[in-house]
Amino acid sequence: MGTTHNYDVVIVGAGPAGMCAALYTGRSMLRTAVLERGIPGGELLNTEKLDDWIGEKSILGWELAKKFEDHSREFGAEYVTATVTAVTRRLDGTFDTVTDVGDVYRSLAVIVTAGGTPVKLGIPGEAEYAGRGVSYCAICDGAFFKQQVIAVVGGGDAAVEEADFLTRYASKVYVIHRRDEFRASKILQERLFANPKVEVIWNTVAERILGDEQGLMKGIELRDVQSDATRTLDATGCFVFVGFRPNTGIIDGHFDHDEMGYVLTDSMMQTSIPGLFAAGDLRSQLTRQVTTAVGDATTAAIAVEKYLKARAEGGHAVDPHGSGGYAV
Repeated sequence: MGTTHNYDVVIVGAGPAGMCAALYTGRSMLRTAVLERGIPGGELLNTEKLDDWIGEKSILGWELAKKFEDHSREFGAEYVTATVTAVTRRLDGTFDTVTDVGDVYRSLAVIVTAGGTPVKLGIPGEAEYAGRGVSYCAICDGAFFKQQVIAVVGGGDAAVEEADFLTRYASKVYVIHRRDEFRASKILQERLFANPKVEVIWNTVAERILGDEQGLMKGIELRDVQSDATRTLDATGCFVFVGFRPNTGIIDGHFDHDEMGYVLTDSMMQTSIPGLFAAGDLRSQLTRQVTTAVGDATTAAIAVEKYLKARAEGGHAVDPHGSGGYAV
């Protein structure tokens, strides 16, 4: 049997959104636990360098992550290394956040900032050169590939739109797609085909990411799915857009979401489950950047403080059986 720990608010995930939320809940004197299965930082730890964090012309991803963590700890945030398996609202309006070892973190509110996971190609070299040529975010990393030859893998709206976007930096963009036509909307396709910097490689899959002696990407091994012939494409960057999954599986019970599974919130970042707030990449929104993640988190944390104040002043529903129980 695990141990039950009591907090005012539990934050699930220690990416930029989670750490920023912890800063603000700490400033509000709320006892805060941040549960993260790995090292705090989230996608910042997979980002070599940022040049779009306001006030910093250039900063390493891990360096910014450490600054976020240290700052939030100064205001009392407690970081716990734990893998969350479920977040459940009880009948009395409190929450149980359960970990894989059976520990329970009981709180009056929860902010879910578990982010999302880009779908990987699963090929040799992909993990090795992540952040060193391989990327999953054009807006984040495109500027690092000025006047370079890069490739985009995918055929949906994201792949086609981001390939067109990347031409503002790269000298040449190859789009690698396993079929002979895109799934992307027609208007995005037309824009891509009209771009002289783009060349599409049809009926082809990426088999391996190749690197140089300095540990940087230098090419991609390709295979034609019709002829099985292989060749090497010289490219210093590979942007993978074959899907993105929000990490919402830990939320126990129904919550409102969009057609892609991203969490829908109100303007206060509250989900359709009272007391459960969401911020960052798992929330339905236009773009997913560090700046938008911390903006969401700031709103969510301040909203939690107001939610808890109103709850204390107005009372809350009590389980008539006195057992705590779970809401359904």
